[in-house]
Amino acid sequence: MIKRYVLENGKVVEACAPRDGSAGAEGTILAYIAPDESERKELVEKHGIDRHNLESALDPDEMGRIEQEPDHLVVILKRPRNYCSDDNFLFRVISMGVFLYSSKMVIVISDDLTLFEGKHSFKLQALPDVLIKLIYSTIHHFNGHLKVINMLSDELEHKINQSMENKYLLCMFTLEKSLVYFLNAVNSNAAQIEKLKHNAAKLGFSEENMELLDDIHLDNQQCLTLVQTYSNILSSLMDARVSVVSNNLNVLMKNLTAISIGVMVPTFFASVGGMSEFTMMTGQPRWPLAYLLFTLAMILAGVVTYLLIDRWMQHRAE
Repeated sequence: MIKRYVLENGKVVEACAPRDGSAGAEGTILAYIAPDESERKELVEKHGIDRHNLESALDPDEMGRIEQEPDHLVVILKRPRNYCSDDNFLFRVISMGVFLYSSKMVIVISDDLTLFEGKHSFKLQALPDVLIKLIYSTIHHFNGHLKVINMLSDELEHKINQSMENKYLLCMFTLEKSLVYFLNAVNSNAAQIEKLKHNAAKLGFSEENMELLDDIHLDNQQCLTLVQTYSNILSSLMDARVSVVSNNLNVLMKNLTAISIGVMVPTFFASVGGMSEFTMMTGQPRWPLAYLLFTLAMILAGVVTYLLIDRWMQHRAE
């Protein structure tokens, strides 16, 4: 699928496809989303994109990089993938290729994402500004996912405190794995921003672009710090959460043991009493009263036994 964008009044707006099938006017931004074989052939033959760079833009495991081709600049960035319920708390990362020419920009990505989300304070006047906007949008996307991960982590922690199963712990482990992916991706983007800053003059970026790159670099560093903080918190408290689940199970087993002992004591006396005549044991001539007295005695013996066992276990725990 191909989406076309143009610069209008300092903003990127989606444009209709030209009727003659051409790429469009100067400054056109073409976004190839999950390109099929015919679109990949068009990218290679019509736009002159190297086949290896094209595959790198669609490979989720490819690390970010910047390359200077004879007629265009190649920038491979990492972006978070849109989360869905089928992912089971796993937040994935994908690659995005930006191919910057003098009069056009080609974007290749494997998922249909919102490419230009997030508010910014600078005006888009040229294609290098759009590249900076894409990087800024990527950082904004990461920050949004981190907020969701933090909310999910708090909810899972509340459930773990009351749980005796491993289900929520496994979800927490998956979140921790997601943060590792995010950490590598944000680190990779930080390296590409550094390369753009160092080679800005060589790549034809203006002084305003260089200042914007400085601001973007600061935003990315803050995002990186946030990812590291969340990752460290999850990993450092994971042992504590495992202990909480284990302790909850131990408390349950303690209560079940005390109940079992409390039931066994009156059962023993009931078994012994069943071998003889209740009226003879109680000295009562009326057997219904004898049975009632004996039953109450067994209940009292069970309650006293349970209280003694529970108190002993609490003393041992202290």
